[in-house]
Amino acid sequence: MDEPTRIDCAECVMAGTAACDDCVVTFIVGRQAGEAVVVDADAERALRALGDSGLVPRLRHRTRAG
Repeated sequence: MDEPTRIDCAECVMAGTAACDDCVVTFIVGRQAGEAVVVDADAERALRALGDSGLVPRLRHRTRAG
């Protein structure tokens, strides 16, 4: 079974940039600042398919090295 993807804006190298304006996480879930979003493997595949087809912005989250 695939592990879920944890998206935490505090760990994203794109945090605080213009990329946040149309981030798929912001776009779809409108999370509260400081809250992580956990996406299971099925949802990640669906988000990737939506992004690849241009229906939503592609996920650009990249975990900071640390």
